[in-house]
Amino acid sequence: MPMTSKLAVKSGPLDPFARAVLRELNKRVAIGIPASSKHPAEKGEAPISNAVLGYLFEHGQPEKNLPARAHLVPGVESIRDQAAERLLKAAKAAFLGDLDAPEKALHAIGLMGVAAVQQQIADGAFAPLAERTVKARIRRGRTGTKPLIDTGAYRRSFTYTVMSRNIRE
Repeated sequence: MPMTSKLAVKSGPLDPFARAVLRELNKRVAIGIPASSKHPAEKGEAPISNAVLGYLFEHGQPEKNLPARAHLVPGVESIRDQAAERLLKAAKAAFLGDLDAPEKALHAIGLMGVAAVQQQIADGAFAPLAERTVKARIRRGRTGTKPLIDTGAYRRSFTYTVMSRNIRE
């Protein structure tokens, strides 16, 4: 569940400082995997997007015997209180004249979120791998049996971006 905030703006002309504050406060951070991030293909396999893999891992695919192994949502949820506190401090700083504070806070939250998701992948109590998956890993020369971690490329693909919400000034 994404964290959301509401900002009410009264109609009418705003002074330049108020416009600048609103512009900074109308940004958001998105944590996830870029669609362009590709998982390295094994011999005989077609490459697949890490974002597609992420969706499949997060929600599962019962018809292919793939259980849900939620890690993105729980990882981001784990920093909710810290993120809210940091955003509150940044908003106060913006109204006191530090217009860089909100964007700096969003970048810090993005880094915290990525680290939390990666930690969730490393520490999560997920359904164990199927025996045939373990055997396939061994055939490929891998020894790990931790779900969601094979080559490490998927875990490293998580990132964040700060973007504007495109709300009228």
